[in-house]
Amino acid sequence: MRLVVAIPTLGRSEQLTRLLAHLERQSRLPDQVIIAAPDATHVGSVQSARFPVSVIFGKKGLTTQRNNVLEHVARRFDIVTFFDDDFVPADDYLERVEASFAAHDDWVVVMGDVILDGARNAGVTWEDAMDALDRAKAEPCVVTRIANHVGAYGCNMSIREASIGTLRFDERLVLYGWQEDIDFTSQLRKKGRVVGVSSIVGIHLGIKTGRISGVRFGYSQIVNPVYLIRKGSVPASFALPLMLRNIAANIVRSMRPEPYIDRRGRLWGNLLAMSHLVIGRIQPEYILEI
Repeated sequence: MRLVVAIPTLGRSEQLTRLLAHLERQSRLPDQVIIAAPDATHVGSVQSARFPVSVIFGKKGLTTQRNNVLEHVARRFDIVTFFDDDFVPADDYLERVEASFAAHDDWVVVMGDVILDGARNAGVTWEDAMDALDRAKAEPCVVTRIANHVGAYGCNMSIREASIGTLRFDERLVLYGWQEDIDFTSQLRKKGRVVGVSSIVGIHLGIKTGRISGVRFGYSQIVNPVYLIRKGSVPASFALPLMLRNIAANIVRSMRPEPYIDRRGRLWGNLLAMSHLVIGRIQPEYILEI
């Protein structure tokens, strides 16, 4: 199988360089790495001695950048693996991904187990990520657990290219996207299974630079799930609880917000979005006007 690693990036050139160097440790090297960035200012040193690296430029926005990759790789690879620029895979990550697709013809999307996720806290340092991966290697997964999912977590997801066809990420989900990964991969369930595999592991650093404002993100937390329910790509049983959990967290934690999350901004964005829903305005791209 031919496997390409795609890395959309924004404002993290130093981290991107570090990730490329880390990928050289893979037991199964990528056949190519493609970096999608708005322009050259977002890309540092992107050379590798062990695999070819390409850079494509285009409009800023996660969905647009992902789509630029899909257009670039169409019908040239068997597996497209998307990594966030702050995701750190175990050294056998790609080897296990390839083996999973080879062994299961009905799997169309495979995501790994994020054993440490900095998106849920103040973030994870590179050193802590390496320590966690070393511990995971010393205590390997004895029994591999396979779980079906509505959609995949976009920080690390691999897709069988033949299943994609003309499907693309929804560019109405602008900037950071918010649920663009679930929207896209959930639609692939018509072609096969979307699974999480516990023996494929990695760390999400959750770097806070390159994120959108709290108000914009809070708006997306409400409008995007409703938009996807109406679109029919994501079931309400998944989207509504997600939306309600976010509202509850923003209300409770806005009283004593974490220093690394703009809870009050998110809550204000939630309230603005709900006021728009009342009048029937369901426009994810409205965050460009905030």
